[in-house]
Amino acid sequence: NARWYDILCTNLYVYFYRYRNFPVVEPSWSLLHDKRSFLCNFLGTIYKNSSRETLMDILKHDKNNKLCWITAREEWKPQETTESLKNYQDALLQSDLTLCPVGVNTECYRIYEACSYGSIPVVEDVMTPGNCGNASTSPSTPLQLLKAMGAPFIFIKDWKELPAILKKEENMSLQEKIERRKILLAWYQNFKAQLKLKFIKTLEHSFLMNDNKG
Repeated sequence: NARWYDILCTNLYVYFYRYRNFPVVEPSWSLLHDKRSFLCNFLGTIYKNSSRETLMDILKHDKNNKLCWITAREEWKPQETTESLKNYQDALLQSDLTLCPVGVNTECYRIYEACSYGSIPVVEDVMTPGNCGNASTSPSTPLQLLKAMGAPFIFIKDWKELPAILKKEENMSLQEKIERRKILLAWYQNFKAQLKLKFIKTLEHSFLMNDNKG
């Protein structure tokens, strides 16, 4: 129950509020079927002495630099401009993969926004010192809910695995990628529906318990 509460509170924007005015994305024929210009994307802040620096070193390789949409910044900005939001949406729409390195915490809004565009999240599956637990045995271990619900993501432990992943992507046919997008979007719709139902039941149970106490 504690983990469900943590997930629902942390990622409530996915279902109701939408972080920084991120729009509701309706699946379309082109979203599912069009060939995408980039194998991957990463638009984000590069924190000092973080795995994101390792990721950027890999992405700066000549070949990877041409295959991926990369926009890095040194300082996190709490608000999106109209231009930066459009660039971010375009990057998700035009990329087969969205790279999701850890920040302060392992889980972030980027994972879910990538899903909405059918861009497979490549998720760094490591613990951080943030608020989502500090040991592999913690009841708040990050990503456990996504894994339990069979998220069709690519989970990695080290960004040095990325070149092999990109090479595999290059060899995939468009039809294979289309089928993968369909699986991702179907999973994401079910994921949201299941968590919404769980959230409603949790609220109902909470109100019922309060009424009984009264």
